[in-house]
Amino acid sequence: MCGITGWVSFDRDLGTERAALDAMTETMACRGPDDRGVWAQGPAALGHRRLAVIDLPGGRQPMSTETPHGTVALVYSGETYNFTELRRELADRGHRFTTGSDTEVVLRGYLEWGHALPERLNGMFAFALWDGREDKLVMVRDRMGIKPLYYHPTADGVLFGSEPKAVLAHPSARRRVRLDGLRELLTMIKTPGHAVWDGIREVEPGTVVTVDRSGPHRRRYWELETRPHPDGRDATVEHVRSLLDDIVRRQLVADVPRCTLLSGGLDSSALTALAARQLGERGEKVRSFAVDFTGQTENFVADELRGTHDVARASGTDHQDIVLDARTLADPAIRAEVVRARDLPAGLGDMDASLYLLFRAIRDHSVVALSGESADEVFGGYLQFFDEEARRADTFPWLVSMSRHMGEDTDVLRPDLAAKLDLTTYVADGYRDAVAGIRRLDGESDFEYRMRRICHLHLTRFVRVLLDRKDRASMAVGLEVRVPFCDHRLVEYVYNTPWALKSFDGREKTLLREATADVLPKSVYDRVKSPYPATQDPKYTAALQDQARELLTRSGHPVFDLVDPGRLRRAAEREEPTSSQAGRRGLERALDLALWLDLYRPELDLS
Repeated sequence: MCGITGWVSFDRDLGTERAALDAMTETMACRGPDDRGVWAQGPAALGHRRLAVIDLPGGRQPMSTETPHGTVALVYSGETYNFTELRRELADRGHRFTTGSDTEVVLRGYLEWGHALPERLNGMFAFALWDGREDKLVMVRDRMGIKPLYYHPTADGVLFGSEPKAVLAHPSARRRVRLDGLRELLTMIKTPGHAVWDGIREVEPGTVVTVDRSGPHRRRYWELETRPHPDGRDATVEHVRSLLDDIVRRQLVADVPRCTLLSGGLDSSALTALAARQLGERGEKVRSFAVDFTGQTENFVADELRGTHDVARASGTDHQDIVLDARTLADPAIRAEVVRARDLPAGLGDMDASLYLLFRAIRDHSVVALSGESADEVFGGYLQFFDEEARRADTFPWLVSMSRHMGEDTDVLRPDLAAKLDLTTYVADGYRDAVAGIRRLDGESDFEYRMRRICHLHLTRFVRVLLDRKDRASMAVGLEVRVPFCDHRLVEYVYNTPWALKSFDGREKTLLREATADVLPKSVYDRVKSPYPATQDPKYTAALQDQARELLTRSGHPVFDLVDPGRLRRAAEREEPTSSQAGRRGLERALDLALWLDLYRPELDLS
């Protein structure tokens, strides 16, 4: 796991542009605290920061090889879980390896298979190859978008990086955000390719972007396709379990300490139990971690903690609860770290802060963590999958659920700006684009097709919001978080499993529950879905109100080009600080925006 960056300029020799490349590379230091490397030759320059996970001494980057027709150089971020099989195949074809790293397998794989390489990879990855044989840059991102990759076309080439901050460190990149960028920032719809910052784009999941002298060229090598599902209930459950066993086995491979994130819910409990069984066969023990909040054990999280500790006992894990208090969650310094990690004011408040703090604490003990992230999207675990209003709404179903349970965080915007943004139309247009290409099976019922669309939206839009959040929070502290439920084989299979099999007993994630029933304690098997925990301590909201009141004394702050002072003042002056998320989201959004403007000083184009 690493941070990558680079620059291609077909009109100059970048061997003399070391200062710009160094600046871009150093922005990725948090993603790669163990090593750094740069490489430049002719029109291409590559930078790399390394988090060493596999082959600690041998996996240094950039990695290059000489061919009779030119140099091929690689910077790579992520993990290829089938690299051992690919290495054997490449060795049989005559390739010779000097390291034990998956990075060298990817480099040699490109020499052997060229643009057919990505289809052969199982993993989470984002990488860039300079092919000096044809003077072109090849950028590749994994199928689900687990690892990020951004690029900025220029007049004579391209800038790229794992995060926008790497691109923005180049002197030619403007820190400009237009109205459309604000629209994307303020909605949770994850428009494919959109990066908020003007001129910067994401390499979309499952996509190869090639840049030559004629500019960028995109090719999609994978997308979520509609296919018939031939298996009955028992065969489906058995196949899901077989896939999970294989996925966990592959994703436990590491040369550094690893652990699991164990919330006590079905997803993390299943992964922890499977990991504990496999490692136990080798005489190893799993470390597990969970987050909790001061003073909440007696409230709604009691069931979560019971499930967590039941799994820890049953699986024999070395478990630790990371306990956070309201003061730490509300600390402006922590909020600033989260904004830096995301490059954007995400507006999720304590949920972002707690994730960051959890990962920071885990990093003291482990370098790799397995997470239950994305199981809700794959198996249908959210409330909106069962809410008839959300099911039938002509919009992204999670927006219906979030509005009802969490309130709106755009209520603090200036009315004139809100009218100009017209977020309702932006979301409606995005929804129409998102559902336009979802194919219906012949004979599929109206209900099954409706559920297919909801599943597709979660797997191609919502999951990317959460994967990006997870990646930024973890890599900001140099922790690699793996997401077994995003293995594309599992995603493809379960997506095409009819809803009647995904939830054959009317409960959420029935298919996952049955596939792992033999390793789950009864307390977890019987539990209903609960959301990612948020603090219920009114002291947290009171601290936000104090910070908002202080911000209101700075009347010239640029945040008031976006936020209405009167609306923010009313939120800050409520007599009884609320413990609910709905009552504090506007405060969190305003404070995030203010910090972002202080830290990044973006040029806002509101015309």
